[in-house]
Amino acid sequence: MADGGAAAKRAAMYGEVDLGSFELFSGNFINYGYWESVPADRPITVEERTESQAALYRRVLGELGITESDAVLEVGCGIGVGAALTLREFRPGALVGLDFSDAQLGRARAIHGDLLDLRQGDALKMPFDDGSFDKLYSVEAAQHFEDLALFAAEARRVLRPGGKLSLATFFATTDEAPGELRKLIETIDDEIDFAVPVERFRADLVAAGFADVRVESIGENVWFGFDTWVAQTRYRDTWGRNWLKAYRAGLADYCLVSATN
Repeated sequence: MADGGAAAKRAAMYGEVDLGSFELFSGNFINYGYWESVPADRPITVEERTESQAALYRRVLGELGITESDAVLEVGCGIGVGAALTLREFRPGALVGLDFSDAQLGRARAIHGDLLDLRQGDALKMPFDDGSFDKLYSVEAAQHFEDLALFAAEARRVLRPGGKLSLATFFATTDEAPGELRKLIETIDDEIDFAVPVERFRADLVAAGFADVRVESIGENVWFGFDTWVAQTRYRDTWGRNWLKAYRAGLADYCLVSATN
């Protein structure tokens, strides 16, 4: 469990620090991207970096089978560009974006106006009635959740029977890996992020009552592309380059996790 200092750092990251403005990201997305290919003979363009982040959303959303009658929840919606993509390309009947950061929600409202239904709240204590949604997704946010077992229980609570969950983020590969990752990844050492073993999260979902729990490694489509992008930015000599090293060392992976209520 993180202490108050870690929580304050996490809040600052999305508040006054404004992580989304960093050169590591683009297009108001904040994720490492899903890369079908990486150019070998030229630098990655900003447009390609933005598209990689949109592609990660599409990869997650594609697991859900969203229909025009579905009520959908995004947990960790940030600045709302992924939610806007969901409305535009997947056309659910209704969509709500939940985020802990008032600052991020303020940025989202400034960009999207009244397009999005945005709520401030905690992923571990969601401000919704039981059975409020048909589909729930989260893109590179669950690494901030201090208790994934509690998140799993809350996700099942707010989903209707037969509802589906789809989530993508980075995980530790074994019970021993988090200790090694603390030496490589600054935000894990600071407990801004949590490197939870992916099989533990699978067990959390099963214990919460989910069925058809699937875990798919997509690290090959995340880490090399992201590292190639970082290498051409001002962050080329920072700890962000350690993600690919951690993946190649078998310590970390990036996973797509889906389940049915």
